[in-house]
Amino acid sequence: MTEQTSNRAQRLLKLLELKQIEENLYQGFNEKENGSRLFGGQVLAQAAMAAYRTVQDVHVHSLHAYFLRAGNVSRPVLYEVERIRDGRSFTTRRVVAIQNGLAIFNMDISFQGDELGLDHSSPMPNVPLPDELRSDRDVALSLGGPKADPRLSPMAKIERPFEIRSVFELGSDAWGENRFWNPAWIRFLEPLDGPSSDASFDASTDNDFQRQLMSRCLLAYASDMGLVSTGNLPHQSDVDRSQLQMASLDHSIWIHRPVPMDQWLLFHKRTSTAQASRGMVHADFFTPDGTLIASVTQEGLIRITQ
Repeated sequence: MTEQTSNRAQRLLKLLELKQIEENLYQGFNEKENGSRLFGGQVLAQAAMAAYRTVQDVHVHSLHAYFLRAGNVSRPVLYEVERIRDGRSFTTRRVVAIQNGLAIFNMDISFQGDELGLDHSSPMPNVPLPDELRSDRDVALSLGGPKADPRLSPMAKIERPFEIRSVFELGSDAWGENRFWNPAWIRFLEPLDGPSSDASFDASTDNDFQRQLMSRCLLAYASDMGLVSTGNLPHQSDVDRSQLQMASLDHSIWIHRPVPMDQWLLFHKRTSTAQASRGMVHADFFTPDGTLIASVTQEGLIRITQ
């Protein structure tokens, strides 16, 4: 891990320390590294954090969101939280993200306290472990960046808060083939081993709870990394990436088990269908021992523009 990459992860943690404006109203600032448009994962993570600021002793287990308008990275985002229900087992919030007086995003999010019950999960796909793979950024830099191959994402060389190691190595023959799945190992580049520095949280809150809270918000961020572009993989040899307009439309996450976000997780992305300029993508997060941690589904805009 380089110091600069670690700093990017540290900056993301700071961006999750939302400023409270009024009761149920919070302000978030933006990453500058992702271009002029807001990254959907940042909005998901900050919206989840805003909702967390209105609950106690429960963790998010699912969220369902719509991206309504493109956000502007040069302006802060307001997150307005509506307290829908506080139940004995489940707590529900609605969050609207606002810029320039307009809603750019809305989300319903559900929290649950700890409970015991039935326990099973589907198996992890048989893929190489992260120690057997190279960092995507290192590979992209060795290839000369996006100009080396039009199918290479413009984000490939940019430092991220997460290290990513793709099972299909960037630039390889297998990576360039049309396919329906895109598994990659990811790991947040800062340890989550101390109390939150956000003064809005009670200092007596258990450190393990705060660490899990942060991990779940970071998982929301990571869940949008390279997701919509997975819907183009069956066509990547036929349609140049520069010909496509891509954007997240709606996004759902289900968190099944505690999230170890500063450890390796397999982010197993796959597409099931595309039509009418929309593509459907699904993903699962697994620990290296095969435990299913979370599931994601997104429909994204994949529009041919030229």
